[in-house]
This record gives sequence, C-alpha cells and structure tokens, in this order.
Amino acid sequence: MDSNTGWREQLRIIIFQTDTVAGRRFDKALLLIILSSLFVVIIDSIESIHRDYIDLLAAIEWGFTLVFVIEYILRLYCSPKPLRYAFSFYGLVDLLAIVPGILALYYADAQYLLIIRIIRMLRIFRVLKLAPYLKQANYLLSALRGSKQKIIVFLATVSTLVVVFGALMYVIEGPEHGFTSIPKGIYWAVVTLTTVGYGDIVPRTPLGQILSALVMITGYSIIAVPTGIFTAELANVMRGEHIDHACPVCTKAQHEHEASFCSRCGNALFPKLIDNA
Repeated sequence: MDSNTGWREQLRIIIFQTDTVAGRRFDKALLLIILSSLFVVIIDSIESIHRDYIDLLAAIEWGFTLVFVIEYILRLYCSPKPLRYAFSFYGLVDLLAIVPGILALYYADAQYLLIIRIIRMLRIFRVLKLAPYLKQANYLLSALRGSKQKIIVFLATVSTLVVVFGALMYVIEGPEHGFTSIPKGIYWAVVTLTTVGYGDIVPRTPLGQILSALVMITGYSIIAVPTGIFTAELANVMRGEHIDHACPVCTKAQHEHEASFCSRCGNALFPKLIDNA
C-alpha cells in the first residue's frame, strides 16, 4: 500500500466512521460548525441585524461555505465510490449546504433580492446534516417504517372523506356562498376536518351547517389515529421486543419474540419449520 492510499484510507476512517477517537472528534467539530452556521442563518433573517452587520455576516457565511466545500471535496476524495456518495441522500444534503452560498455571488444586484432571499432560506437545509449525529432518530425511523402501511391506509381514508365532504358542500352551498368549485370545497373540508378552521369560507344554509358539524365531529374522532399508530410502534421499537426476521409475504422486518406468524399479514414467518411440524 503506497503512502497516498494509506493517507486516503486514514482520511476515510476519520470522516466516515464514528468508532474511532479521531472520527468522534471530527463529528463533534462538524456538528458544532453546522449548529453555528444554522444560528447565523437564523439571525441573518432578522432585518435589523442583517442591515447593521451585513458585511460581517457575509464573511462568516463565506467561512462556513468554505468549510463545507472542503468537507464535501474530502468526502468525494476518500470515498471508495465517489459517484455513489455524490448521489446518495447525504451527498445531496452536503451539496445543498454549499450551493446556495456559492450561487449568492451571482445574484448581488438589487433586482435579484427575491432570489437572494430564496437562496438564503435554502441554507436552513443544513439542519439535514444533523441527522447522522442523532442516534436516537433511529427509533423514530424504525417506528415510521413499521407503521407506514397503517398510516398510508389512514391517509387514503381521510383523502376519500375530504373529497366526499368537499363535493357535498359544493352541491349544498354553491358558488353564491363561496364554494365556487369542488377543489374549493375540498380545501374547506381539509381545514374543517383538521379542526384548524380559518373561517374564510363558511356554510350558510342549515343543511350545510349540519354537514359542517358532522365534519368537525369526524375530525375530532380521527385526528389522534396516526399519533396512536406511531406511538404504539415507537413503544414496541424502544422496548426492543422484536426479532429481526422479515416476513416472506409483506416484508415487514420486525416481529415480537416467539412470533410464528406476521403481525401485519398473518402469514407464517418460518413456513418450512411449520410445514415440518
């Protein structure tokens, strides 16, 4: 192994692995830089601070951008498969952290203030770079994966309800009361079903008000369903009462200890053993 390859491998261990002293120090330093850059972006959105300290904030922002550029180049350099990393989720996040700062150079004229504002806002996506350092987020991701199908069914049911309620309200109230189209009625149904209630469109007829009351009661009935589904799955994950064996039919990855059948679809987890028995 030549010196260049050895240096590259050492760099890869420091940047991509967290089970070494140098790797942990690198992650802590990068985490501090990310949090500091987020703080600068947040205070830069305050008009008075932006106006009084524009040059200082711009210099600090350029410093952060330079650090992220160097980090991105080093990751590409020491990665065994640079293209694979570049088009991975975290590779794209790393790129998103540096592109807005570079693009801001080319839109410094007054007529491009809106574009600068949008580019400046995009820098908040650096918060996505925090994900690899939040170890407990794995619990949330596992719970989301476990409850995905239930939540999809719930969202499909809610979507059907809002379409039905929106169409009914369009027929009952009509354009003269603000329900100028079915999409407008669907918008009202979403606002009412979620108990937000902006009040920009309200039913005027007695039948429409009865339907509105029904939608509100339905909203209170179902608003906690996805929370309950996710909480139950999260509790299972955190208790660690699962085995890592994928169902051969629905591919659910985790099941309770001593389970012989899938808790999602009911099929046998170990069909050969059951057949032999």
